[in-house]
Amino acid sequence: MAHSADVFFVDGVRTPFGRAGEKGMFWNTRADDLVVKAMTGLLERNPSLPTDRIDDVAIAATTQTGDQGLTLGRTAALLAGLPKSVPGFSIDRMCAGAMTSVSMMAASIGFGAYDVAIAGGVEHMGRHPMGSGVDPNPRFLAERLVSEDALVMGATAERIHDRFPQLTKERSDRFALGSQQKVAAAYAAGKIQQDLVPVAIRSESGWGLATRDEAPRPETTMEGLAGLKTPFRPHGRVTAGNASGLNDGATAALLASGDAVKELGLQKKMRLVSFAFVGVEPEIMGIGPVPSTEKALRKAGLSITDIGLFELNEAFAVQVLSFLDHFGIDDDDPRVNPWGGAIAIGHPLASSGVRLMNQLARHFEERPDVRYGLTAMCIGLGQGGTVIWENPHHKKFGKA
Repeated sequence: MAHSADVFFVDGVRTPFGRAGEKGMFWNTRADDLVVKAMTGLLERNPSLPTDRIDDVAIAATTQTGDQGLTLGRTAALLAGLPKSVPGFSIDRMCAGAMTSVSMMAASIGFGAYDVAIAGGVEHMGRHPMGSGVDPNPRFLAERLVSEDALVMGATAERIHDRFPQLTKERSDRFALGSQQKVAAAYAAGKIQQDLVPVAIRSESGWGLATRDEAPRPETTMEGLAGLKTPFRPHGRVTAGNASGLNDGATAALLASGDAVKELGLQKKMRLVSFAFVGVEPEIMGIGPVPSTEKALRKAGLSITDIGLFELNEAFAVQVLSFLDHFGIDDDDPRVNPWGGAIAIGHPLASSGVRLMNQLARHFEERPDVRYGLTAMCIGLGQGGTVIWENPHHKKFGKA
């Protein structure tokens, strides 16, 4: 009979995130090669794991076509040199692809069906722009199931500004500036590099090596942000400066049961406490993490005051601010995204969930005083996702 097992986040890595498009560093790199690189980097860091003990590989991508198609989890497993006995599959939950890969693999481990699994995601938004090749059902608009805005993420962010007048453009810009500054400081302190897997890249000038994120703009100023265009509506509030950009990148994480961690000598970076996904009105998808966090807290028997660290995906500054306002957290609370976030680093849709987890796991190592942390993100078409984690370095870890 299967039983409920402890699930641990053993390790996580990612490629540097590139800017999407012809000028981006990964323009000539295949999407599947990016995720294979992340997976091989992950396995090299965990040499005590016999690869035939991996029970499954779940890899997410939002636009599952071309070099992001063909059941990525299986093809990536084969390309990464895993034994042919290791199965794999692909997942699509738009921005929360990797988060869903982790939660589904974790649930399989918790149920007792799996001992060890790899979960990750990739998005090459240069080769596969969001929505390319899709054919939305005409009933969506004909029957007014959603407004036209629902399929344009920037327009949904403008609607959050509409709904909450206290969420001003100035607050969004200030939050975005803070994100840029925190990422620059984290790079300067060598924090972010520790989980990056270098990737060989090819451009007109020849071969090179991608070793850091391409999108951050440490020179950002409030004046510069104030002058940016508002592409989603005239005199709007959402700009390229207070939103995440279009990016290419991949992530991979190793998950294992408590028993497998002991048996195989693996590390315990975080223990899964609970997770939740919810749906909200697609037109204001950015508020999704509010109800998903309330649900995950309820499932865990915790309250928001128990959470000592937050890794929130900065799809749009206004989206994070709506979460902070709801829970009564200051815009510049030091518990929130201590090393900055997607506004500076980038958001290659389906890969971002594991980036949040990598950073939270590193914070846990440095902060044994913090017992619980969470990773959360808004999800296209009106959803939110939250995962709550426990810090194994905390003195009460493992105690009721």
